[in-house]
Amino acid sequence: MKPTPHIGAATREAIAETVLLPGDPLRAKHIAERFLTGAVQFNAVRNMFGYTGTYQGKPVSVMGSGMGIPSIGIYSYELIHFYGAKKLIRVGSCGSFQADVKIRDVVIGLSASTNSDYARQYNLPGTYAPSASWRLLRQVVEVAERKGINVRVGNILSSDVFYDDNPDAWKQWAKMGVLAVEMEAAALYMNAARAGVEALCILTVSDSLVTHEATTAAERQTSFEQMVEIALELA
Repeated sequence: MKPTPHIGAATREAIAETVLLPGDPLRAKHIAERFLTGAVQFNAVRNMFGYTGTYQGKPVSVMGSGMGIPSIGIYSYELIHFYGAKKLIRVGSCGSFQADVKIRDVVIGLSASTNSDYARQYNLPGTYAPSASWRLLRQVVEVAERKGINVRVGNILSSDVFYDDNPDAWKQWAKMGVLAVEMEAAALYMNAARAGVEALCILTVSDSLVTHEATTAAERQTSFEQMVEIALELA
């Protein structure tokens, strides 16, 4: 095979069936160096770094997905359809919509509401509800509980807008029980559903729209590593 327009791996075997997808490519580099054994870089196109190694003897890849639905939509599609990815796990940060979802909590996206039009391409006769793989979700909750990590499971919002013209728009989602906001999961869940593979979004709460609290860089790093540890167990 030849590389895709966005991923430079020259062989299907260069990328594992389990892929972790942090938004930041430097986070992907950190995960590879911190958690994977024998990590080999397979992608540097557009500086969207990707690596494959092993975790506890099991092959795992990690690659940045960029910010937003269009970006993760491209990378996850190519990973699935050209490189055979079967389990795609987004690991990122989110902003809390609920007073009882605290900073540093881990949020797992059971489903992903969205203000994006990404689903329009499927010509569905209604409104689609992008959802996680139940098998992966159940596994990661069990792992988190075993490790004593506080997790919240529920609906999240994948927003196309970071700087909303209406600064109170988030409150309408909060009224519907949405736990937190991020910018990628809905597209990942739709791509996975359409291809018949598994996807899950695991997030660390970095800030709260309710209390206006925010984690420091050091706190984000520690919380992020807890999240990665439970995600890697899914390999």
